[in-house]
Amino acid sequence: MRFRFCGDLDCPDWVLAEISTLSRISSVKLKLICAQVLKKLLGEQIDYEKIIKLTSDARFESGDIKATVAVLCFILSSAAKHNVSSDSLSSELQQLGLPREHAASLCRSYEEKQNALQETLRESSLRLTRISSLNWRVDQILSSSIVKQVNEPLVHLNLNVTDAGCNQPLTMTVSASKLRVLITELKQALEMMNALN
Repeated sequence: MRFRFCGDLDCPDWVLAEISTLSRISSVKLKLICAQVLKKLLGEQIDYEKIIKLTSDARFESGDIKATVAVLCFILSSAAKHNVSSDSLSSELQQLGLPREHAASLCRSYEEKQNALQETLRESSLRLTRISSLNWRVDQILSSSIVKQVNEPLVHLNLNVTDAGCNQPLTMTVSASKLRVLITELKQALEMMNALN
């Protein structure tokens, strides 16, 4: 069976196995754990001590706690990635065996943070480097001691590239024809990115 929150694929076996683990805690506590997991997905600090306290009455071992956090991370991030509505997600989780109250509480947490989660995922996906600044200069070489007439403009580009919070300078020199190719390819990439949004 295919599920929208899994990208219209079968649900992974490990997720199926952990649905029963989620069922062992109350729906109220599941909602509170979801809030902590959503904090983690949104780049905030997760309170593991709180999760341990919430799962203590279910006698979760450390492996069960880690599995609970992992399966909730997968469900919430995958649902946001595939733009699944909370109603569809609730229905699919119930098909997988999660009790109705549990699915409802998980989906309420998801619905509250869906837009923020999608924005965070969009910002962090497929981003290797970013250009933080750009300077350029054009030199026109008319002739040299080796060749009497060159008449070829050269463009000197100085880029500051940000990669994982670290700025790195990048310098390159290109001919006018190579610069035209670079500009054309950058425009095509920008058009493709705008089409996806």
